Order: sequence, then structure tokens, then C-alpha cells
Amino acid sequence: MKTDIEIAQSIELKPITEIVEQVGIGFDDIELYGKYKAKLSFEKINALKDQEPGKLILVTAINPTPAGEGKSTMSIGLADALNKIGKKTMIALREPSLGPVMGIKGGAAGGGYAQVLPMEDINLHFTGDMHAITTANNALSALLDNHLQQGNEFGIDQRRVIWKRVVDLNDRALRQVIVGLGSPLNGVPREDGFDITVASEIMAILCLATDLADLKERLASIVVAYTHDRKPVYVRDLKVEGALTLILKDALKPNLVQTIYGTPALVHGGPFANIAHGCNSVLATTTALRLADYTVTEAGFGADLGAEKFLNIKTPNLPKAPDAVVIVATLRALKMHGGVAKTDLSEENLDAIRAGFANLERHVANIRKFGVPVVVAINEFVADTAAEVALLKELCAGIDVPVELASVWADGAAGGVALAETVVSVVEQGQANYTRLYSDSDSLEEKVTKIVTEIYGGRGVVFGPKAKTQLKQFADLGWDKMPVCMAKTQYSFSDNPVDLGAPEGFEITVREFVPKTGAGFIVALTGDVMTMPGLPKEPAALNMDVREDGTAVGLF
Repeated sequence: MKTDIEIAQSIELKPITEIVEQVGIGFDDIELYGKYKAKLSFEKINALKDQEPGKLILVTAINPTPAGEGKSTMSIGLADALNKIGKKTMIALREPSLGPVMGIKGGAAGGGYAQVLPMEDINLHFTGDMHAITTANNALSALLDNHLQQGNEFGIDQRRVIWKRVVDLNDRALRQVIVGLGSPLNGVPREDGFDITVASEIMAILCLATDLADLKERLASIVVAYTHDRKPVYVRDLKVEGALTLILKDALKPNLVQTIYGTPALVHGGPFANIAHGCNSVLATTTALRLADYTVTEAGFGADLGAEKFLNIKTPNLPKAPDAVVIVATLRALKMHGGVAKTDLSEENLDAIRAGFANLERHVANIRKFGVPVVVAINEFVADTAAEVALLKELCAGIDVPVELASVWADGAAGGVALAETVVSVVEQGQANYTRLYSDSDSLEEKVTKIVTEIYGGRGVVFGPKAKTQLKQFADLGWDKMPVCMAKTQYSFSDNPVDLGAPEGFEITVREFVPKTGAGFIVALTGDVMTMPGLPKEPAALNMDVREDGTAVGLF
């Protein structure tokens, strides 16, 4: 059986200029990065602003398990299948981070015969967006430290600098560092730290900005530190938002690539969903909506994280809400949520599927709270038995949710036709009536509590001492009117990663809030979630190499 990269390398790619013609993009509308990658020009994006948006399909999943769910693969396969049945379709996906690519999670280009290509480029340096975000973030750090060195005009308390440096790798050794050591010429000594690039507020800003002017205003609104009398200091105070926007001007343009079947794909932006909002850029999704009849996009991790944030944070910035949500699951993953060990997943176990179905059922109920119809997509595996499939269909019928099996990994577009037809049928019924879970006027405490009780299934929230202080401080500053972005483990509805299935009666502890005033949301840190991941004992990088002709090896 071929690996993902072997399948990708066996495909004869078409020039990207030919791919984008099918959605009305001409040669003068793009900036080429070689033959198979391009960025879409601002001129073309602006020319589309009066176009009526098409249909929007959001793909999400149950809580992820080591058994795998295949959300990106399903998103790509669904888009290919929609094109196959005659619907002009585009995909809008996130860019991978080198951290998980070199670590444990893997890439974000799909798998099998449902991939975006060239997958090696997409999973590595692509068009340089990650580098630009890293550079802008660290330029701000350098300019801030220079301000401290050159007299500290604003009276910044160096103990209360909240802006961190970033690197696009998993590197636990950089979580806490000291900068400015050595002599007065080397700066003002202070504690600092590194986040992974995709956790940078600049990544979130890039993914929520609608144009260069909006990007600059959002950058100007970043809080970098507090003064000795606890007043916030913004980027606009340092007068460097123009320089940061200049660094990011090309990164803001969405990237165009293709699937194995020639479906045009916009792959742009990549904030993590367990520490940020987990969605590709507003600009990419909005542009796809105005170019195609159907747009398929995804949100990171399970629906309790990515989909909740898509619907509460991203959707208000889009020209329309989703017309349907597809929740991806596998029988293997449902069995894990039902208590089966990974080593025993190939054995038929109907009781475990019944128990694990509680996880899927809660996600379906949650999406319905937003007024959007749901379709369940089961990513097929060879070990799935007829009895297990029949039971799952029976369970889905019991909660009145359509369910379709899909084999897009093995069969590509053809393996997703039944799913595509069901999705179209649901969309054409026009039942979507989107509503947010909370309003801007709700307090931060109310917003967090609604998410915990209505989405996670918990009984309440415990706010730690620092979080309690910040609730009052942020309300005084007017920041409590922003949406909440929960930083929580992706593996469980709770803040305990080993509490699988659909736990109840638990409390979520919020230890701290982090203002992301440029992005326009407040992050609530729960559990042990860290903004700089570490590498596993045997990282994926150990399997990677390159041949003398430049061909990548071992990249999934």
C-alpha cells in the first residue's frame, strides 16, 4: 500500500493557472510561486466584493483520538465529490505548522487520494506565510525591548510584558527564558518566553483581517505590556503597526493550490484550535464563497473547540453562516471513546460503539444549538464490520441525523459521492438558521460558563485567583465585550485529556485570561494547555529524509 507522500508524488500536477480558470481566476489575478502554487491578488479579491456568496459547508469532528478521524482528508474528499456531482466547489483549509509536522500530529494536506498538492511544499515552507508571521512577531519583541533600552517612555513594568517571541517548532526548552543578560549594552534583563508561531496573536489577526487596513488596525490594537500603574500599552503606542503590516503584506494574500482531482483550494492561515481559534483565514473563506457555488472549510480538532470558535468568533466576520456542518467520526474512534484500547480496535465491539456514540451525540446536539443542520460522515476503515455500521446507522436514526459512509482516503472523489449528495440535499432544504451561543453584552464569566455548561456538558467553572482579578480588570477596560477563545485539551469535553466519551458533572478551571485585543477575543487558559508544545520521544522528523534529486522521503 502506498504512503500518502508516494500517492502525492505519483500525481501529475496541472499548472495552477489552469486549475484556477474553472473558478474565474485569470493569469493577471495571481502571483505565481513556481508552477503549482500562487497567491491571489488584492485586486481580484476586491473585485469580488459585490458577488453573492455561495453555500458554506463546515467540516468538524468528534474529539480526536489516537485511532484517527481524518477531518482534513474528509474535507478534501467531500469537495472533490461535490465537484464530481456537478457542484462548482472550492476548499478553504488551514496551513500546517512545522511543529506538528516534525512532531507527532502530522501534516494538514489530507491523506490517501484526498490530498491537496504539492503536499511536500504545503507541509514545509509553502509560500513563506509562517516565516512572515514569525518575523513580524519577533520584530515586535525586538522593538519592544529596544523601547525598554532607550528610556522606557511609557513606564512599562518589565515584569508585566505579556508579548512573547515565537518559533514555528515544538521546543519546550524555550517556554521560559531570560533575555537581556550580559551587560547594559545587551538590553534590560527580564523574563520572557516563546510560543509556537501558530499561537501568536499575529496568526489570529492574519486569519481574521479583511484587508490591509483592517490588518494594520488590528496590529495596532495588540496589548504588549502593562505600565507600573497597570495601564495597558498597545502597539499603536510604540508606533510600529506600519512596519509590522509591511512585513505581512504578502502573507495576507490567500494561497492557491489544487487537490489530486484538480479542485481549486485556498490554503491560508493556521491557528491551533486548542490554544487559538483554529480556523483558516476569513479572507480565504470569503473569497472562496464568492468564487464557487459550494465552499468546504474545516475547523480544528473536535467540534467542542474548532466548530464552537468558528461559529462564535469567525462566522460574525464572514458574509454568511454555514449552511450545514459535517461531523466526521470513525467506528475505531467511537470504540476508543467507549473504552476500548487502541490495540483492540480491529475487533468487533458493539457495546463500545454504543458507549462511544455519546461523544458524537453531544457534538450533534451542540451544533444544533447554533441553528445549523448536521450530517455525520463516517470515515471508513477496513476493519469496520457490517454489524457495527448497521448499529451506528440505527443510533444516528435515533437522534434524527443523516449519516453516510465515505471512503475518500482509498477511493478519492468516488468514495465521497453519497456523502456529497446527502450534504447537498440537506443544504437545499434551507433549514439553517444560525444564532450565536452568547451575545457580546454577556460578561466574560457568562460567556465562559455558557460554553462549559452548554457545549462541554460541565456543571460549572472555577476561576482561579489570577482569573478572578482579570475578570474585573478586563471589564473595567471594556474587553469583556469580546468573544471568548477557550484554550483546552482537544481530547476531552472536560479539561482532563483522559476523560473520554461524554463526561458529565465536571468543572472546568480557568487559571488565567490572555487578552488578544488585536484579534478581538480573550483567551481563557484551562487545564495544562501550553502555548509551546514539546516533541515526543520519537518525533516524526526521525523518519524524514531527502534523496539526491531533491525528492522528499518519509513525510507521511
